[in-house]
Amino acid sequence: MNIKSQKDFFSGLLFMAVGVAFAWGATSYSVGTGARMGPGYFPLMLGILMAILGAVITFKALVVETEDGEKIGSWAWKPLIFIIAANLVFGVLLGGLPSIGLPAMGMIAGIYALTFIASLAGDKFNFKENLILATILAVSCYLGFIVLLKLQFQTWPTFITG
Repeated sequence: MNIKSQKDFFSGLLFMAVGVAFAWGATSYSVGTGARMGPGYFPLMLGILMAILGAVITFKALVVETEDGEKIGSWAWKPLIFIIAANLVFGVLLGGLPSIGLPAMGMIAGIYALTFIASLAGDKFNFKENLILATILAVSCYLGFIVLLKLQFQTWPTFITG
């Protein structure tokens, strides 16, 4: 077996692994039928589709010739660290950390922090563009989650709302 594209081969394996894990996890729920879907129906179908997609990608990586074999490069540590840190900071700001006495700062502050920290993962940083993006995301999330869906997220920090 000769791998002609390492990137496609390993991404296909990853898709298959995640798909099988979702499908396997869904079997512990009631699946139901197409007409009366249970809570396990969607994750089961999603898992099966992901596993099939992974098999197709893996097969393509073994059959279709590429110029340089599409070797896997080194890890991109800077984006990896900043994207994970942005998500962690968003979670902490959204819910707070009562164990150390950090109150919840709310969804709006979390979105601004998430946007600015995640933008540090790229090659260039533009404060004005990030501010506009964060504002659009914050307004959209407020309208979508708080106004339309009426979800009970803390929107603003406690010291503002009281």
